[in-house]
Amino acid sequence: MTLNISELEGSDDVGCVTPMDCCLYSVRETSRMRDVLEFFWGMVGSRPIEWIAVACGILNVSLIIRRSIWNYPFGFAVVTLYFFIFWEYRLYSDALLQVYFFFIQFYGLYVWLNGRAYDGRVIVAPLGTGIFALYLGATAIVWLIVASLMAAYTNAAAPFWDAAVAALSVTAQFLLSRRYLQSWYLWIAVDVLAIGLFYTRGLEPTAALYVVFLGLAITGFFQWRRAAMKPLTT
Repeated sequence: MTLNISELEGSDDVGCVTPMDCCLYSVRETSRMRDVLEFFWGMVGSRPIEWIAVACGILNVSLIIRRSIWNYPFGFAVVTLYFFIFWEYRLYSDALLQVYFFFIQFYGLYVWLNGRAYDGRVIVAPLGTGIFALYLGATAIVWLIVASLMAAYTNAAAPFWDAAVAALSVTAQFLLSRRYLQSWYLWIAVDVLAIGLFYTRGLEPTAALYVVFLGLAITGFFQWRRAAMKPLTT
């Protein structure tokens, strides 16, 4: 096969006029594709256990948005997988957080099983503003205590930021188990904080993954609010 230089000169897609230019163009395209793939693998991980964990996490949240009781099998799977992933990476505080998420799943499953509508979907439970404020106050106290301990006794790079994500996640999961709409407020806050935290730490792919979770959390809020406004029928 011969290279037709005259055709290359009139081609905007190739962007080269000599064989050397074409070679350099190909190298640039290959490098760009490699960067895209590296960014993608940074989002979902480079091992099957990480891919499965991400897939289970997305399925779990998607089913929660639909108020489906079937979110729990995926919930148990994702926290179990991330426990082993975090432990292997020596992220012990994140691993221990998965232990809490694992056991709160049993409580949430019990509450959801006993709080379903005629169509099988969970009923969004009401939560008063005053009670929600108490939850926020308790979360703030825990956040300050944990962050102060991390700042004093560990070499954490962003103790207050990191502790805020952890404290809000604990409360958000509890409120979600109780079927409260306000849980989505906290999940949105968690995702926003996590995006900023990971981005500033140079973990752009992980930050991008949390952008996906943020979109799901916003969708979940509107879906649950719509459901809460509908009258219950039997």
